[in-house]
Amino acid sequence: MRPERPLPYSEGFSSAEGYVENLLSFAANSELFQFLCGGVHILDFFTIEPGLFVSAVPSEWQKFLLECEPMDLLDLLMRDDLDSVVAHGTPPETLLHYVKDIRRLSLQRSFQPSRSKMPTLPRSVALGMNIKKVHEVTHFSEYIEKLSKEIAQVSGSKLTHFVDFGSGQNYLGRTLASPPFNKHIVAVESKEANMAGAKDLDILSGLAEREKRIRNKKLYNRILENLNLSQHNDEEALKRAAKDLGVTDDEIATTDLRSRKELQATYVVEDGKGYIEYVVGRLEHADLSGVISQLRGYEDYQTAAEPKDLRMMAVSIHSCGNLSHFGIRSLVLNPCIQAVAIVGCCYNLLTEKLGPATYKVPFCRPSLQPINARVTRESERRDPQGFPMSERLSTYNKHGIRLNITARMMACQAPYNWTQKESDAFFTRHFYRAVLQKIFLDKGVISKVHHGEESGEGDSPFNSSTNPVIIGSLRKQCYSSFKAYVRGAITKLTTNTDFSQYNQVIRDKMGDMTDEEVERYEEDYRYRRRELSAVWTLMAFSACVVESLIVTDRWLFLKEHSDIVRDAWVETVFDYRESPRNLVVVGIKR
Repeated sequence: MRPERPLPYSEGFSSAEGYVENLLSFAANSELFQFLCGGVHILDFFTIEPGLFVSAVPSEWQKFLLECEPMDLLDLLMRDDLDSVVAHGTPPETLLHYVKDIRRLSLQRSFQPSRSKMPTLPRSVALGMNIKKVHEVTHFSEYIEKLSKEIAQVSGSKLTHFVDFGSGQNYLGRTLASPPFNKHIVAVESKEANMAGAKDLDILSGLAEREKRIRNKKLYNRILENLNLSQHNDEEALKRAAKDLGVTDDEIATTDLRSRKELQATYVVEDGKGYIEYVVGRLEHADLSGVISQLRGYEDYQTAAEPKDLRMMAVSIHSCGNLSHFGIRSLVLNPCIQAVAIVGCCYNLLTEKLGPATYKVPFCRPSLQPINARVTRESERRDPQGFPMSERLSTYNKHGIRLNITARMMACQAPYNWTQKESDAFFTRHFYRAVLQKIFLDKGVISKVHHGEESGEGDSPFNSSTNPVIIGSLRKQCYSSFKAYVRGAITKLTTNTDFSQYNQVIRDKMGDMTDEEVERYEEDYRYRRRELSAVWTLMAFSACVVESLIVTDRWLFLKEHSDIVRDAWVETVFDYRESPRNLVVVGIKR
């Protein structure tokens, strides 16, 4: 089942080592890549003249980028044959060279299903799933089945449990526990609401039964007659009404007053059938002894006295942030974990192991604390659980490979899936926000902040920025025009108690701003919208290398533990068009 290549690198490389060395060298030395993946702050796009586009984008690119239609630029970056490109004008040679580098160093994302026609999930199992989730669960459950069979053949022993890191509504676990897979699933989830919803779906799918109520119906009906309909599912109200009727405690004990929602799901263990056990808790590390000790039959579990019948596999579809790291590390830290198959996502939620960059390049200015307290807190805490995992990336060129939150957020994009409509929508949102930041600066709501060494050369996008104002999302109607956006933002910042730190200053500085003044700002910057859309497109395209760095780091971590890990590889398990985070990291124990 192992693919021919341990990483899905492009044809230009003869080995995984050759690919990794070129990838790390590019990430560490390309200032343009570092600018586009970590150095661009959309908020400050227009706050310094002549602006971020003119200051940072190579001068020979600028005319071409401004004249190229957004969708044509996407085609050039991701789809056109660069050796014979004649469309969209004549791209600069340096731009074509950069595009070729990004394409060459990005892990390949093409996907070939294991079957020409995949089986259809039973309706009882597919309950609650959207089209994307059905695609993911259908393909990944088949993948896990084949992988587990191969492991059993090689080792001579079957896997006993499948641990799902961050199970959510347990769509994957429910599928694997149902025929034809019939696996024993351990669903680990931090949110009790998700777990309760998952158990309800288990009942509907036939994997569990609703707990039976034993009730004195005559007495129960008497109690209901003394309550409003809205109180019929309130256990405390039912008990008070029973007391008012003179019902004794013994009689109340014979009448189960719990609502249907409060009844537990019960699971029956049968040979040859799947089974689900839920463990509620927030994983803060990869040691699973606390999880295993909550399983039936392993209450006294200790890693030092490993039960020989316990052979587990850690799996996950889109475990967020460090949860993917925990899943991968579990193979190394837990004797009972025999294999892992982890598809990660939400790279922006990763913590940072190395802290802020200690070296200086023109485009890697520090993040400012007001943008997001978590940004500074996480980058400075040097979390050993964070990125990068491998020694290779942690020590590369002595400083290591570091990706700030801006770069990691961009790695969550899916530029190959962008449509004209979607592109227009988020280009518009970013344009509106960047112009509003300029208004905030001109009106005195915010001020410029200088950082780094003062050079006396004046303001530039690389030695100064502005205090950010966190707005968040607005109602859909607010994006219908720039005037509606500004008015919606002002209303939110002056009336919402969650933004109390902005309430008075926005009223004082912008309360008398006229519609004509707002429209004048839009008109002044309208012609520069293409600057922003071009840079944002280049950022998303370049971030394909960021995701490749993160995934390669996880693979390298497993390879570095060759005394424990027999084999490790990365391959695609979903169609990128349906699910862009489609790379699974697989590790198998010796």
